[in-house]
Amino acid sequence: MIRVRFAPSPTGNLHIGGARTALFNWLLAQSKAGKFILRIEDTDVSRSKTEYIDEILNSLEWLGFKWDEIYYQSKRFDIYKEYAQKVLKEGKAYIEKSEAGKEAIIFKVIPQKMKIVDLIHGEIEFDTSVIKDQVLIKSDGTPTYNFACVVDDALMNITHIVRGDDHISNTPKQIMLYEALGLPLPEFAHLPLILAKGGGRMSKRKGATAITEYRQMGYLPQALVNFLMLLGWAPGENREIIDIKDAIKLFDIKSVNKTAAVMDMDKLDWINNQYLKNEDPQKLTDAVIPMLIEKKYIDKDNFDRDYVVSLVKLFQARITVLNDFADWADFFFMKDVTIDPEAQQKYLAQDLSKEFKLFIDRLDKLEKFDIAEIEASFRELVAELNIQAKVLIHPIRVALTGKTVGPGLFEVMHYLGKERTKERLMKWVKKGGS
Repeated sequence: MIRVRFAPSPTGNLHIGGARTALFNWLLAQSKAGKFILRIEDTDVSRSKTEYIDEILNSLEWLGFKWDEIYYQSKRFDIYKEYAQKVLKEGKAYIEKSEAGKEAIIFKVIPQKMKIVDLIHGEIEFDTSVIKDQVLIKSDGTPTYNFACVVDDALMNITHIVRGDDHISNTPKQIMLYEALGLPLPEFAHLPLILAKGGGRMSKRKGATAITEYRQMGYLPQALVNFLMLLGWAPGENREIIDIKDAIKLFDIKSVNKTAAVMDMDKLDWINNQYLKNEDPQKLTDAVIPMLIEKKYIDKDNFDRDYVVSLVKLFQARITVLNDFADWADFFFMKDVTIDPEAQQKYLAQDLSKEFKLFIDRLDKLEKFDIAEIEASFRELVAELNIQAKVLIHPIRVALTGKTVGPGLFEVMHYLGKERTKERLMKWVKKGGS
């Protein structure tokens, strides 16, 4: 059975690179009916923090990467010391004392040429003569990364190690330890790095953001997973939107690209929009309600859910992230609309009192304030005034919403309702323009 592992260090939050590594491990396990192991590498006691562990676990769960087993290296120190003593007794390591008399166990590196067949990069050669002797157990009694990693991977029966290619340099060091301990070698697959758009390392401004922050910004987990999949792998047939169940059937670790992937935020935004368009409005409503409550747009104990659902449907094809909804739909919840100054100067500086008043009178006479009736009354008015529709559409939109873009104007009026629509337009009749 294939067994893979994701082994984050809880010295920081889970970021895009780590999430992509977790995904490809999880996909490999799922595609082969294998096991996905989570190992928390918390041997650095001073830097490892509980809040980071919680964030990593919560982020993995949110993304949908369920693990089959979980281990904590901080609880396995006795195991590492036992294996270090084994190597020491066999003469493959030696003791080195510090000035304070504390002892470290050091592995003797034997110069040799070695090869591995990486599942992504193909054949890679190493010359261990350039590698110095390796610390196994530090003088403070804690194991080093490479040693604990080898012991754990062997004892956890890990068959495939899928990790970033920044770990390629660790591979020969670990292979020597496998051989010294008489343990079977797993297969290796090193994922190419993720670069910022335009090249270079990712920065916070260029996508190197914690998964938690993407969640807070309003990205859907399934959209983020879809995006992560495309960072180095393609499902074929130029498909960019792919359901996770289909991806599991198609995934092959050997088909991952050898070259670096690019963190394209524009592409992530596009993918998220595609998922938002097709998501169940009820689920989206569940997600936006806490935002609306936080902004005090609705009372948590007294609001019309059906009305919020109708507004979600109105905006869901237009928004890029969930957070856009609270910003773009604010005029539906606010008593007084804040008008964008540039929009006001462009569309409301002229005196439209007469036209607005005529339209208000027509709206007032509508028995059914539905979208079709509203549009019909508007079309009749502009025809009678012998003006183009845009002469009134843009000023009315700005007067009602404070914005120059948004859903269809007649839909906006319908959901605002007759009284609020009349009230907002009447303000500009009274002002006689600005």
